[in-house]
Amino acid sequence: MSSPVWHPFTQHGLGEPIPLVTRAEGAALHTADGQRIVDAISSWWVTTHGHGHPRIMAAIAEQAGTLDQIIFAGYTHEPAETLAAGLVAMMPAPLAHVFFSDSGSTSVEVALKMALGFWANRNAPRHRIVVMEHSYHGDTIGAMSIGARGVFNQAYGPLLFDVATIPFPAAGCEQTTLDALEAHCREAPAAFIVEPLILGAGGMLIYAPALLAEMRAICARHGVLFIADEVMTAWGRTGTLLACDQAGVVPDILCLSKGLTGGAIPLAATLATAPIFDAHFSDDRARMFFHSSSYTANPIACAAAVANLAIWRDEPVLARVAALGLRQQQQLDALGQSVDIANPRRMGTIAAFELAGGAAGYLASVAPRLMAFARARGALLRPLGATVYVMPPYCIDDDDLGAIYATLGEFISGD
Repeated sequence: MSSPVWHPFTQHGLGEPIPLVTRAEGAALHTADGQRIVDAISSWWVTTHGHGHPRIMAAIAEQAGTLDQIIFAGYTHEPAETLAAGLVAMMPAPLAHVFFSDSGSTSVEVALKMALGFWANRNAPRHRIVVMEHSYHGDTIGAMSIGARGVFNQAYGPLLFDVATIPFPAAGCEQTTLDALEAHCREAPAAFIVEPLILGAGGMLIYAPALLAEMRAICARHGVLFIADEVMTAWGRTGTLLACDQAGVVPDILCLSKGLTGGAIPLAATLATAPIFDAHFSDDRARMFFHSSSYTANPIACAAAVANLAIWRDEPVLARVAALGLRQQQQLDALGQSVDIANPRRMGTIAAFELAGGAAGYLASVAPRLMAFARARGALLRPLGATVYVMPPYCIDDDDLGAIYATLGEFISGD
């Protein structure tokens, strides 16, 4: 009997195998048939320190025995208060207010509503959002609207709102990008939202910190709110706590999720500066921020995130990140010397390249072939079409990292 489960980003009509994972530890998943699978993509970019981290698991267990979900409208609890204070202390100082939600997509939806509410409550409504070409911000309606249009969302086009788009700052075209942002900002949009330094689902496209700083300066010059979607890029992925840190910029609104709990349990946070909060602060109930979900600030998830922040405070996480980045570069260089790959690149712990001669587009046939090849050899890889990336948990050892690249080399040389 087939499973009734409908899996995400899965074409069930192809009848591809779906392994049953029974446990996970460190950098590996273990399946019901006894296979050990190295998690080369951090289970869709969420797992930072490793699966089943003892401090995070202990925090979850302890909290589960004390307080589960409660309404967060008009009530609060210690895990949320501790986490909010910890985030404000860890993030750049102007980001003084924390709004909790439950996923990266919803953290972005919250950010968009904060931005529009800011202008509406100042009696100067603005509605236009400026985005970058090839962006991906999630799969809810607002998040899809500000992402690249294509196979991901073409069926839902009637639901999506229009945005202004600037080109990705490809090498040699950086000024074109900046000029386009300047032109759009002159028309007084509500906000510009961007994935800092690296566009994930758009193909692991990398641009320089100096460009991010220039884009922030343009927005500031024109009074346009700057939203940083660091759902994927935060928590060390790009080599620093935030990708924005490398550019020396502070956004007006910051979106966090994925590694917020170390990847153990869903939680998101949208941080805002005082002016954003103050625009909603009033004795007029009609000016409140109208957003929530049933599971806002889940105490168990907040406890996991508090444990994650403690790991960042107590342990040399950035040293691990730097070491992994160096090992990634060494493996990527060696791979490029042995097989034909295109545009090898790395930022922090993320390494990526294109399969030389591979068809472009997310639905390129090489992707499922590589996924199946890797799975059979004990590696979890999920290419973005012909774009291959390796983004493992920070705890991965040399043997497992080497095995990932050996699998890639075997596939490419035999393809």
